[in-house]
Amino acid sequence: MNSILVLVVGIGILIAGYVFYGKWLAEQWGVDPKRKTPAFTEEDGVDYVPAKAPVLMGHHFSSIAGAGPVLLWVLIGGIFFGGVHDYGALFASLRHKGQSIGEVIADTMGSKAKKLFIVFAYLTLILVVAAFGSIVANTFKAAYTESGAVDVAASSANATTAMISILFIVLAVVFGFMVYRRNVSLGVSTIAGVAAIVVCVVVGLNFHPIYLSETVWMVIVGIYITVASVAPVWILLQPRDYLSSFLLYFMMIVAAVGVIGSALMGHASLDIPAFTGFKDTLAPTGSSLGFMFPALFVTIACGAISGFHSLVGSGTTSKQLDNEKNARPIAYGGMLIECALAIVSLCAVGYIWSRYADGTTVVPTAVFATGISEMVATIPGLGGSTHVLYSLLVLTVSVFCLTSLDTATRLARYMFQEFWLEPGQTYKEATGYKAVLTNPVVSTVITVVLGIGLGLTGYSKIWPLFGASNQLLAAIGLLAVATWLGKVGKNNKMFLFPMVFMLIVTITSLVQTLLANFKGLGAGVGIGWCVARIVLAGLLVILALILAVDGFKTLANQKKAK
Repeated sequence: MNSILVLVVGIGILIAGYVFYGKWLAEQWGVDPKRKTPAFTEEDGVDYVPAKAPVLMGHHFSSIAGAGPVLLWVLIGGIFFGGVHDYGALFASLRHKGQSIGEVIADTMGSKAKKLFIVFAYLTLILVVAAFGSIVANTFKAAYTESGAVDVAASSANATTAMISILFIVLAVVFGFMVYRRNVSLGVSTIAGVAAIVVCVVVGLNFHPIYLSETVWMVIVGIYITVASVAPVWILLQPRDYLSSFLLYFMMIVAAVGVIGSALMGHASLDIPAFTGFKDTLAPTGSSLGFMFPALFVTIACGAISGFHSLVGSGTTSKQLDNEKNARPIAYGGMLIECALAIVSLCAVGYIWSRYADGTTVVPTAVFATGISEMVATIPGLGGSTHVLYSLLVLTVSVFCLTSLDTATRLARYMFQEFWLEPGQTYKEATGYKAVLTNPVVSTVITVVLGIGLGLTGYSKIWPLFGASNQLLAAIGLLAVATWLGKVGKNNKMFLFPMVFMLIVTITSLVQTLLANFKGLGAGVGIGWCVARIVLAGLLVILALILAVDGFKTLANQKKAK
């Protein structure tokens, strides 16, 4: 494949999808720029805070950023599945006082369906907190010699990442204070903020005295996300994610320059084969993904469709959006930018395909950073940039893990609170034990203890279920918005095929997981974890079937009522 052709044609198709299909969706749903959003009607200075579109795009994109069939799925999935899913979830939440998809489900399918969804979403978010907490701690932790002393040389890169991340958090607080309390213009603050990011990087590269173990970092991360998740969004979440987005934009620009520059230097051909068969036999990581269906549609998530995005859109973004017209560029546009990042990532994998195929370089972050930095190094004058660019790209990925971590914690807190509250009720109106459980600090501490506790034990044993559970979230999100649009008399047909397809994908994947673990149980291998995975996968299948039946009944009744 030709890298320039893949990049240019892919991005061209995504732009066309945004301009034409995205505009059509807004017209079909009745997006109203004159209607006040929950950021104003429910403003509380903590969770509901109006944000300018560029700032909110930074938060939304930072939170979600996380071969032939792959390219097709990214383009088709992004435009007709993921973009519709993200945009629809945000729009539905806007019309439900900025509350979660759970409240949208309660509005159309009843409180039982809402509670089932919230339990499922909360457990998924706990797994995200555990995983991302562990990832962040691993990128910060020190290495030790056999005698137990800190190996400073081996720990230097991680200590640098930790120092820059700490400085970045301090910078975000200062930025938020200047914009929201000193009313410094966003333009001036942005220029100063971007310059300060460079200073943070330079300082971190040359001064990084903190060397701590993974366990200690896990505890520190837990304390941080506890504070970050109850703090007003204007003081940390908005400014940090806005400034973080510039790192991502920088990463994407560098990647595009690398792809185009290497092609102009005679390295346009990507070694990655367009199609290798309907079953994964390469398995450079040591374990086959199985058949292309459903593995492709479960594995390639954020670049095509991801259920986590609906939680972000209906959890934090909807509480900060200042105008309904900005929902399209932030939700639909943000999804398509993520698709563009997926295309760039595909080019990076293709560039070092031989090393990926033989198992030399298989860690996703390393694959991306190695491919992009080596492509840039082929450009005259940039031959010595490989090490610096590799380090910056890895740092960028680490920063986004941290932003996604405390966004996930805040979202889990919202879910925990909504489980105990009646439709339309706020935690301030709760009484008795519900007032205690829905208190923001209490619900956050419970969430953090569960998430970090799981991260310190065995989350990796059940992490393989995350792909299917995440895509099941997407299917339910599509179902929720479809039933709500049907209730209010708007066109919901664009949701039906993606919804059915994703339900089939996730149920098939979960059934495969059940069969594989029953086989492992019979072989007597890892019996405890096999049982845990069987129970969780079985519960997810039951949940999917219950919500699907309720949803289809609701849609059928709506059709009869017309």
